[in-house]
Amino acid sequence: MDIHKIDWSQIPWTPVRPGVDRKGFSGNAATVALHRLMPGHEPKPHSHPHEQIAYIISGTIRFFIGGQEHLVGPGGLVLIPSGVEHWGEVVGDEPVINLDVFTPRRPEYS
Repeated sequence: MDIHKIDWSQIPWTPVRPGVDRKGFSGNAATVALHRLMPGHEPKPHSHPHEQIAYIISGTIRFFIGGQEHLVGPGGLVLIPSGVEHWGEVVGDEPVINLDVFTPRRPEYS
């Protein structure tokens, strides 16, 4: 059995596009990713074959998931089903830090 221990502070942020950065870690079946979204970033509607659970650590975000709008702040969770178009917009002047869990794993994130 492979067991790995990580320290988020030792994983560098990877730029995704202006105003959006991430760092990720994958096991055999799932990926955990930390995202940092800055106020004013350009939202990018997208979908993927992965189920995604997003936990908001700090900041406030307006998620659009399958045509429904969800305002989510610190401690909030949303489920984004596989194949459903979604995106998020930062609300206010504070960056959003969110922890995402993807299944199946996303090899491009680690």
